Amino acid sequence: MSIVSENIKHLRKLQKWTQGDFAEKIDIKRSLVGAYEEGRADPRLNNLLNMSKVFSVPVDLLISTDLTHLSMDEIQKRTSSKKTSAKILSITVDRNNDELIDLIPQKASAGYLNGYADPEYLEEMPKFQLPNLAKTGTLRAFEITGDSMLPLKPGTIVVGKYLEDISSIKNGRCYVILSKEEGVVYKRVFDYSAENGKLFLVSDNKAYAPYDINAADVIEVWEAKAYLSMDFPDYTDDDMDFEKLKTIVMELQQEVIKLKDHSPKYK
Repeated sequence: MSIVSENIKHLRKLQKWTQGDFAEKIDIKRSLVGAYEEGRADPRLNNLLNMSKVFSVPVDLLISTDLTHLSMDEIQKRTSSKKTSAKILSITVDRNNDELIDLIPQKASAGYLNGYADPEYLEEMPKFQLPNLAKTGTLRAFEITGDSMLPLKPGTIVVGKYLEDISSIKNGRCYVILSKEEGVVYKRVFDYSAENGKLFLVSDNKAYAPYDINAADVIEVWEAKAYLSMDFPDYTDDDMDFEKLKTIVMELQQEVIKLKDHSPKYK
């Protein structure tokens, strides 16, 4: 059996729950609990999050640490001593139990600071899926404001992958940061939390000065993975002027003519 299978079984028994009791608490079938405990199936992310909440055990402990030799008191001590506890992240799923990407529009970004952990709040947000985006974690989309991150224009939707720990930030990459100080912002981030407890936020538009925020005030971090925009890029580079584009089109037309001339279908 896998670690998570053994942990689920051990934690359930510590609580003196039957498989039926546990299934009811996390809203799944009893037979699925049996499949999890016997290692015949792996829990989906939303079920892991529900188990984490019911057991009061962080997801990372549940899936990566052998807890079967520990009492509940020992498990709780280990949980409270962790430097970075896994926050229970609210998510939404479709009828097939696959995660959906919740979109936080500009007009809702202020309210997101208060409703980010509320399933009912997220239920009201628009949702979508991106078939070509790897499903390696929880994704959320944010509509950005202002021109501080040009060439991404206001209204661009940035899709981010949830990071459980600030220490996972890679300096110089772009992230959506939810913090008590700034609300929701999209910036290039540099992590100096180990040195002075700060995150350094930098705009791609040099008209905006960099600034720092307290790492302790950060609530969520989402690593930018994709963006959606209704604005096509403006090609102002000399290499892409109108005359060159016209030449490219003419060359393509000539290639099509040659292909037709050599194709038996057109003879």
